[in-house]
Amino acid sequence: MAKFLTELLGCTLPDKGTSPGMFQSRSQPHLGTPPSSGYDNMPQTPLLTGMLVSRGYNNKNLYQSPNQTKEEGYGNAGLCYRDNALVSGSLEALIHHLVPSMDYYPDMTYSFTFLLSSRLFIHPYELMSKVCHLCVEQQRLSDPQADKMRIRKLAPRILQLLQEWTETFPYDYRDERMMRSLKELTQRMASGDELYRKVVHQMIQVLIRKLTTLSQYEEALVKVNATATDRLTVLKAKPQAIQRDMLSVCNDPFTVAQQLTHIELERLSYIGPEEFIQAFEKKDPLDNDKSCFIDHKKTSNLEAYVEWFNRLSFMVATEICMPVKKKKQRARVMEFFIDVARECFNIGNFNSLMAIISGMNMSPVSRLKKTWSKVKTDKFDILELQMDPSGNFYNYRTAFRGATQRSRTANSTREKIVIPFFSLLIKDIYFLNEGCSNRMQNGHVNFEKFWEMAKRVSEFMVWKKVECPFEKDRKILQYLLTAPVFSEDTLCLASYDSEGPENNMEKDRWKSLRYVPSPG
Repeated sequence: MAKFLTELLGCTLPDKGTSPGMFQSRSQPHLGTPPSSGYDNMPQTPLLTGMLVSRGYNNKNLYQSPNQTKEEGYGNAGLCYRDNALVSGSLEALIHHLVPSMDYYPDMTYSFTFLLSSRLFIHPYELMSKVCHLCVEQQRLSDPQADKMRIRKLAPRILQLLQEWTETFPYDYRDERMMRSLKELTQRMASGDELYRKVVHQMIQVLIRKLTTLSQYEEALVKVNATATDRLTVLKAKPQAIQRDMLSVCNDPFTVAQQLTHIELERLSYIGPEEFIQAFEKKDPLDNDKSCFIDHKKTSNLEAYVEWFNRLSFMVATEICMPVKKKKQRARVMEFFIDVARECFNIGNFNSLMAIISGMNMSPVSRLKKTWSKVKTDKFDILELQMDPSGNFYNYRTAFRGATQRSRTANSTREKIVIPFFSLLIKDIYFLNEGCSNRMQNGHVNFEKFWEMAKRVSEFMVWKKVECPFEKDRKILQYLLTAPVFSEDTLCLASYDSEGPENNMEKDRWKSLRYVPSPG
């Protein structure tokens, strides 16, 4: 993961003549004032069941304002507020603030923010263990003589918190220790009550289905990548034997843009919100030399999505530089992908749009001056302007705000689609993380910072939940995911074969590549 982030953050927007990659944000986001109660977009988990309300889980006045709850008893190690907003607190106090009691339930925006950010300081399974201990010991639920009415009143609140956790951060429960603690606590809550047993069973079944689906998705990715590798191997053995290209599979730009949107939304949907936080491995100097709590293996879905961006960029360049094409054919392919990019923009698929622009700006493509002279570039120039990196991607951000506004007021699923330029989203969150310390000088967790990070991540969660309204075309999807993709060296060779080297630098590059035994 360290290498991944280094590469991601170390690259700049490709001008014509550079390779595609992740683009550099030119200014750091400004930390705004945290909310007093939360954000509208943050995940809101509905009550478990209406039956629970009739059994004593009435949420009227339950979500108390922070400075009315659980502040006493911690002294200087407790929670700190400014303008009715929680801005910092000791880790122990924040954990206590998460746990429901007889007369208190945490605001769901707080639960989301803390569960998201806490993994920078404590493993999820350790947090789960502490929550279980507080629920059982602090509320005296381990006492066999405990008042049954007390347990009945408290159990739905604890179950509600667990449901929020399992629904919003299900990947935490791939850890057997998490699942074991979950089952132990829920069994205690449901003991002797048929209704609670049904609720617990339903919650765990939903969680297991999510984790099973995730495993199936990861297995499918492995197979898709293996197929793409096999096809590239065949292509390297017989480079002149290319029988298919994108235009032979589908020559309708709108349909291809729709299928790209299918891939984008599917891959977005499997990225857990915690992956944005787990991508940051930098150790906070105020963590008193404690080991870093990040599990670097838990960012695979985020990395797979970035890899998809790179694949699409190189695929576009490969389609243009294929050695069997003539200049007129290359020009047609260029115009086709310009039209695909424009349709992606209209749909709200900014990630595919930027990947296509990036691929067309790679040096093996941009140097094909004779081919470009046959292309009507007006539409491409407009698209490049929209994605211009100047002013911290001002034009893109303006267009993206318009797309998000359209999504909020949309009446159709088609209008709800918002797929951000993902690398810039990651960088915004990264620089937000880098801009402030995780801890205050007194050792408190800097919760004001995590409010803002949670807001950014929660916006992403809204976008990733949109169901793609377009009909799937298996043939096009298969091609987009598994078509052979040239390496940069192979692209350069193909480009020089199409239009010979024009200067000494290109001639030297061409000579060095010709002596590579097996390019690609």
